[in-house]
Amino acid sequence: MAEVRRLTQPRLFSLAVVLVVVCFPAFARTVRAPHRPVHAGQHRSRVHRVLWTPMFRPTRESMVIQNEEVDRLQLPRIQNEEQLEELVADGELVPIVPNQTLRIEPRLDPHRRYCRPWTRDFVNDLSADYYRQFHDQIQINSAVRTAEVQRKLRRHNPNAAAESGDLASSHLAGVSVDFQRFGMTREEIRWVEQYMLPLKEQGLIEPEEERHERCFHVMVSDRYDDWRNSQAAAGSTHGGSGAPDTTAVNSTDARLR
Repeated sequence: MAEVRRLTQPRLFSLAVVLVVVCFPAFARTVRAPHRPVHAGQHRSRVHRVLWTPMFRPTRESMVIQNEEVDRLQLPRIQNEEQLEELVADGELVPIVPNQTLRIEPRLDPHRRYCRPWTRDFVNDLSADYYRQFHDQIQINSAVRTAEVQRKLRRHNPNAAAESGDLASSHLAGVSVDFQRFGMTREEIRWVEQYMLPLKEQGLIEPEEERHERCFHVMVSDRYDDWRNSQAAAGSTHGGSGAPDTTAVNSTDARLR
């Protein structure tokens, strides 16, 4: 019996060693597994940052340019509804009217569907050229705002511009509008960027592509109308800078979300 125990103990020891060798890798994998989602998330975050490559990135310099233009034009930053109504009554602000080429975000307050006359001209020109290119409407998400509205907006949107100061929102002067970017294909986004680029280079507009709101914010100078009239006199077929040819861009790109 003692002989049997002596033979059995080495076998048990060998079996224990085999079990440890076999089970240790699985145990190690189990311990490391919780860390995998972190690395995957970091990877996705890096990819997301790489994909965000707008032509018109929002910057402090852009905000300064917009406010300098408002100051040059000596336009007031509209403080409240009463002041807004006075500017509308005087014709200083004009309504943005939806049509075959242009739609307006249904939730946008009717009192805020106004802008400066030259800004509306730009809106109408861009929407007409966009429709001619894609047979689809472009959408306005925002136009004039009061300081009261801007303060409320900042409470739930930390990315919103201030309602006063050197970096105040140019929406307060009625010179800016936001075009919806969400839902556009890459081809459509590229087309809008190329449409706006020469206008920006001539100081006629100051555009920004807002990441969180997914829109094109565009401040329009009153000089746009002078340029527009010169284009008409030269026999241009449209009011804009010339609809860029983006047919080489892959039109099968999935819509951006």
